[in-house]
Amino acid sequence: MLAYEDLFVQVYVLIDDLLSEGRVVIPIRPGPKPTCSDAEVLTINAVRHLLGRRGESTFLEEVRANWPSLFPHLPSQSEFNRRVRWLWGATELIRQELIASVASDPWSQVDTSALPVKHPSRHRGPEANWDGPNDLSPGFGRDAAHAEWFYGFRLAVVTDLDRHLVRRWAIVPAAVNEREVADELLDGCTPTGLLLDRGFIGREWAEQQAELGRQIVISPGRKQRQTLPRAYLSAIAAFRNRVETTFAQITDSLELARHGARTFWGLLTRTAGAILAHTLLNLEYA
Repeated sequence: MLAYEDLFVQVYVLIDDLLSEGRVVIPIRPGPKPTCSDAEVLTINAVRHLLGRRGESTFLEEVRANWPSLFPHLPSQSEFNRRVRWLWGATELIRQELIASVASDPWSQVDTSALPVKHPSRHRGPEANWDGPNDLSPGFGRDAAHAEWFYGFRLAVVTDLDRHLVRRWAIVPAAVNEREVADELLDGCTPTGLLLDRGFIGREWAEQQAELGRQIVISPGRKQRQTLPRAYLSAIAAFRNRVETTFAQITDSLELARHGARTFWGLLTRTAGAILAHTLLNLEYA
C-alpha cells in the first residue's frame, strides 16, 4: 500500500475527478456550502477503511493531528458522521463507476456471510434502530463458517470468479433463501456460469438458470467427494476459496466484522465503505 499521505492524495484525486466530471452526482443540499468538501469527507472515509481503522472518531482525530495541511477545514465529529452517512450512496456510486470499465469474468460466484449486530444473548425484543427499508430487520441466522448462531443480517455478494471483484452486493435478512437473493443480485447480469455452495441446491432453480443460459456448478458434498477425481475437487476448492478470501478481506482486514454500528444506516454506510475499499485495493488504486 502507498505511504499514508500519498494514499490520501491518490484517493482524493480519484474521487474528486469523478465528482467534478459529473460521473458521480451528489444532490445539492440547502444551506451554505461546507468548507470541508464532499470529496474530502469521502476520501477520509475510504482511507479509514483501507487502513482498517475501526473508530470513526479516533481516525478523524488522527487525520486532524497528522495531516492538517491536507484537510485544513475538518468538521466536528458529529457533523462528519452525519455527512458520511448522508453520502453513503455516493460511496456506492463511486464503486460502481470504478468497476464499470472492467470487463466481468464469464464465471461468477454468489454467496452470503454473517453480518452480526449484537450477540444473540443480548437480544431482548424489537429494535427499531436496526430496521431498514422494505421491512428489512435483523434476525437470527446460522453462521456456517464459524458453526454458531448470530443476530443481525447477511452480506450477499456477486463476485468475479477470477479476480475477486465485487460486482453487486446487498444487506439481506439473516435467515434467507439464498436462491432468491441470487435472483435479485443477478438480475441484469450476464455470467455464463455460477460456482455456488450447497445452500443453492434446488432442481427447479437450476433449471431456471439453465433457461437463462447459465451453467451451475455446486460444491460437491461428502459422498460426491469420495467418487470425484482429485484434480476436479482441487479446482473447485481453489475457486471456492476465492469468495471466502473476498469475505475475509472485507469483514476481517477491512474491519467490517467489527463495524461498531448502532443503527441500520450506520451499518449500511460502513458496508459501502468497506466494499469500496476492497474495490480500490483490487483495482490497485491503493
